[in-house]
Amino acid sequence: MDRGKALAGLAIMVGLMFLGAMLPQAVKQFRSYERTVNVKGLCEKEVPADKVIWPLAFKAVGDNLEPLNAEIDRKTAEIKKFLTDGGINPSEITVSLPSISDKFTQEYGSNDRRYRYVAKEIVTVCTKDVDKVLALMASQNKLLRAGITLEDDWESRPEFSFEGLNDVKPEMIEEATKNAREVALKFAKDSDSRLGKIKQATQGTFSISDRDSNTPQIKNVRVVTNVTYYLTR
Repeated sequence: MDRGKALAGLAIMVGLMFLGAMLPQAVKQFRSYERTVNVKGLCEKEVPADKVIWPLAFKAVGDNLEPLNAEIDRKTAEIKKFLTDGGINPSEITVSLPSISDKFTQEYGSNDRRYRYVAKEIVTVCTKDVDKVLALMASQNKLLRAGITLEDDWESRPEFSFEGLNDVKPEMIEEATKNAREVALKFAKDSDSRLGKIKQATQGTFSISDRDSNTPQIKNVRVVTNVTYYLTR
């Protein structure tokens, strides 16, 4: 019995000695997991817009409603012909109800009004064929020759958008992650460390903006990823 206790005590002692020898290594390993570096990876890509909404607004004036409505119909028909001749599908064209104001019934403003009625009409194109719309914008002088002057205000500005984000997402995320790893490798080298596995990664938010104010049909897609790596000695 005494011999058994002695053997048990010896085994415990050996075990404690083994744990004591392993403890520094375990502490070192644990601390290595605490050493991390957080980096950002950026990817930017220029893409052409794949959808456009183009409002073509015009005005008509007159003193009698009947000829005024006839003038609105004439100009609307001319604009629709201009668009369809340029390759726009009729299903991509919508016409709003005309807005007509009676200047003689307005309380404020000058009494020296040349025409009683002022009407505003908007013909809107919504299409994915951006190139056709750009070509039509460049040939608006055809409407001028037909006696139609388009309004140039904030309501009449074309809106270009990019809806193919899902098609470029994987490639851009891969590029941003690669960029982040290159930054992390340089940091590890400068700090005399080795780059370990990824501890945490977040994709970040995609943003789409105009490349510049003069070419809204060209978009800039941007994404920033955040990646945290372990560092080892």
